[in-house]
Amino acid sequence: MTVRTARIGRPLMAFTLTAGLVVGPAAGGFAHVAVDASSDEPGDYSVLTFRVPTESDTANTVKVDTHLPTDTPFTSVRVLPVAGWSAQLVRTDFDTPVQDAHGNTLTSAVTEVIWTATGAGIAPDEFGEFTVQVGPLPDSGTVYFPTVQTYSDGTTAAWSQQADPSQPEPATPAPLVTVAEADDDADTAQPVEVPGALWALSAGGATAALGALVLSVIALRRIGRP
Repeated sequence: MTVRTARIGRPLMAFTLTAGLVVGPAAGGFAHVAVDASSDEPGDYSVLTFRVPTESDTANTVKVDTHLPTDTPFTSVRVLPVAGWSAQLVRTDFDTPVQDAHGNTLTSAVTEVIWTATGAGIAPDEFGEFTVQVGPLPDSGTVYFPTVQTYSDGTTAAWSQQADPSQPEPATPAPLVTVAEADDDADTAQPVEVPGALWALSAGGATAALGALVLSVIALRRIGRP
């Protein structure tokens, strides 16, 4: 795994690939890069697994370039090694300091993860999985991970469109994680106080039940005698 540092200004930090940049087999959008998160709770550290299918009938996926948020950067980004692939973390030096989800001031952060095949890559009718651990997650909202998929024939697919819940899914949606909103008014379980009279009734009922059981045993013994 390698780490590369870049310096860009805040106005240029937004990743703005659109559907018009999609070239080649992925333009149909029948399958797309997606992400599963082990946690979507605010402030948590989450394991993100990106699922990358190859849509081409003739070319392999040989590169996956995923962009991480820059408005609320992750202070920690760790890559799980993948056999047959190398991973590169791109660190950005911010011209204007930003804050993470915990309010810490950051002057740089990892804003991009690039996986490059060291072998054949992901063949047609196959998919690959790429995993990173990131954190902390922001307080709420949707975190997008625009991703560019490169094929062995040089074509690319930009999975970068932000989905609108009120509209049909776009043709090239960006992988996303929706962070659950913290519930400050969540009820905390409290011990239930049982009135003394109820305890007495419960104890009396248990005693009566035990007595009935003893009498039943004695009656059965007597019946069984000759």
